[in-house]
This record gives sequence, structure tokens and C-alpha cells, in this order.
Amino acid sequence: MSADLERLKIIHNGSKEKRTFSDAEMERRVATLRKIMADDGVDVALLTSYHNVKYYSDFLYTSFGRNYAYVVTADDAFTVSANIDAGMPWRRTYGDNVVYTDWHRDNYVHVIRETLRSRGVAVRRIGVEDDTLPLQLRDKFQAAFSDATLTDISQATMKQRMVKSPEEIEVIKHGARIADLGGEAVRGAVAAGVTEYEVALAGTEAMVHEIARTFPDSEIRDTWVWFQSGINTDGAHNWPTTRTLRDGDILSLNCFPMTSGYYTALERTLFLGEPDARSLELWNVNVEAHRRGLELIRPGVSCGEIARTLNELYVSHDLLANRTFGYGHSFGVLSHYYGREAGLELREDIETVLEPGMVVSMEPMIMVPEGEPGAGGYREHDILVVTEDGAENITGFPFGPEHNIIRG
Repeated sequence: MSADLERLKIIHNGSKEKRTFSDAEMERRVATLRKIMADDGVDVALLTSYHNVKYYSDFLYTSFGRNYAYVVTADDAFTVSANIDAGMPWRRTYGDNVVYTDWHRDNYVHVIRETLRSRGVAVRRIGVEDDTLPLQLRDKFQAAFSDATLTDISQATMKQRMVKSPEEIEVIKHGARIADLGGEAVRGAVAAGVTEYEVALAGTEAMVHEIARTFPDSEIRDTWVWFQSGINTDGAHNWPTTRTLRDGDILSLNCFPMTSGYYTALERTLFLGEPDARSLELWNVNVEAHRRGLELIRPGVSCGEIARTLNELYVSHDLLANRTFGYGHSFGVLSHYYGREAGLELREDIETVLEPGMVVSMEPMIMVPEGEPGAGGYREHDILVVTEDGAENITGFPFGPEHNIIRG
């Protein structure tokens, strides 16, 4: 029976949704991609990652074990989505959309090949994302286009995404503002006897409501809070638990509003009640590193130079070994489960030079193990937009002991 069922569908159900960005912005992105393709002799860009499909098409897929794509040629572009999503991908795609069904094995690859063939595209060189493309799927692409060469374009597209447009920066600025509101809600929910997850829920709810108010035509998805206390502050990505807050706890506030796939963040160290002397000393050292890092972010400075300078500060306090990760990273289309502009991380081994339009965080962190004086994780996090002559800090939530000791 399956032989009689459709392999490809066109589901133009309803009308196009209002997109996050203007037609001019989306055309700019795709035009730049086509230049990347032309420079490398690529006939077809076969984008499969969450971040690139979103960046170039404005459609953010939900995988659930299925594959998706944005296929770009010299004069055409379309998303490829699963039948389970019906018309939603077309409504949210900048451009066309084709749908594959589950009724035959490898319909996904079949539909891509047949759509290109039906549109008269000669496929000799295909651009793929080798940094995220599973080997099994890459092999299927090669088998489907046996006469074509597959070449990696992931690094070139990453470099394009690293410099934000004015429209992107506007979305990111709203995200930073919304993160500040989430921080206020988290701070207001902190009290002895309250659980970590209850505090996190207060921040998440505040941010979701503000995203809906600011972007009334957007999807509401993926916003979250990591709120940690005590030993749970030791990792930057530790999820909230059912632990109950106690007087004297070190706390970590981490708010992440997601607007149309665009990640923003606010992270702060707090204490519930007065910190002991060693905790206060460690906190102030990390605040010193944060302030110095904010001063270093400007055009013309390399990521590695920033990291090495801040390392010297920690060395002077005998705390370099307590560092847990790089000092910051790029912002844009990314999340805790997809995306990363690895070429713009503030680490010793990255020599990318900051330039206007880049958006980066400054987020120093040190961790002292349980059983040692001042045990816990200390971190601060601001977002900065690199400008022609410096950087604009778009995070407003205050940091440091003078602001973030919560007294009952």
C-alpha cells in the first residue's frame, strides 16, 4: 500500500506569518550566502543545522528524530520539512517549502533530490555543514548526488553570522532588556524555604510574558532560567533542582529569554544573607575581572588577547586554576541545544579580532570546591555590542556585593 502514498507534498495552508525580520534583511542574508557559494563554486547549499536553517529562512524546526533543511541555489530557496508539521514550516519560511512524508524510507533525501531535479538545477558541487552533519546523513547525500562533490561551508556561514545587522542587534537589545526583567523576578522570588525550581519558574514566566508583549507575532518557545544555590552553583549549566534555599547560601541567577531563536542571557552571583569573609573576597575578585573584561571589549582587540589579559588578573590572586570556561562568546541564533559561533569565543586559542557589529558576552567564572572556604561558583555576565570606537553594554541588571546580597 505504501507504494501508492505520496512522497512529496506542498502544504501552503493559511497565509505567511509575520516574520521577525524585514524582507530586505532576509534578502541580505541569502545574498551573502550566495556570494559564499559562488566564491567556492557551489551550486546548492544544503543547510541542515538548527542555526543556519533559522538564520537564512526564519524557520526554526523541531527535530523529534526527523531531518530538516534549507536548500539554496543561485536563484531559488526552500525549506524541507516533515509532514507531521503540516503547513507551519511554510507559514514561517522566508521563501518556499516542500514536505516529505514518512511512507517511504529516506523520503527526506529523495524529496531534496527530486525537487532540485524538477526545478532544473544542475548539481555538481554541494555545500554542507560538516561541523553538525551526521556522517550517515552525509553518506546518504553523497549517494543521492553521486556525481557531485560535497564541500564544507560551515565555517564561512559562521563568519557571516558573527557580524550582526542593525535589525539583529535590535532583537538582541530587547532580549537583554527582557533578561533584566527576568532577573528582577528571580530576585523577588528568593527567600529561605523556597526551592530552586520555584524561583526559576518566576523568572521564566516574567520573560515569556514580556516576549509575547514585545513580539506579538512570534512563536513562544525555549525561554528558561537556571537558578542554582549552594553546591549547585559550581557549574554554569546546572539546571534548577528541588533544593530548598537556606540562609547563607551562595546563589546563581541565569536568565535566558529566547526571541525567535535569538539567545540572550543575564547571569549574576547573589547571596541569601551575609557572605562570609572568604566568599566576599572571592566574589570581589570575580567582579574585578568582570569590570576589567568589560573595559577590554572594543574593536581591534583579539579574543585571545582578552583571555590572556584576564588570566593575569586571576594569577595575581592565585585563582587561575579555579577558572571554569572561556570569558565570553558570540550572541545570535543559538541555544543550549543548538548553535555556536565557535570562532568568536573569548578564549586563549581564538585569535578572531573584534569588529563593529559583533555581539559578545563578558562572563568570568571561578569555582571553589565544596569543603574549601568560600565554596561555590561565582560568575557575572553582561552582553556588549561592539561599536566603531568601543562597545555598548546592553545589560542593565546591577552586579556585585553592594547590589546582590538579599537580606531577609
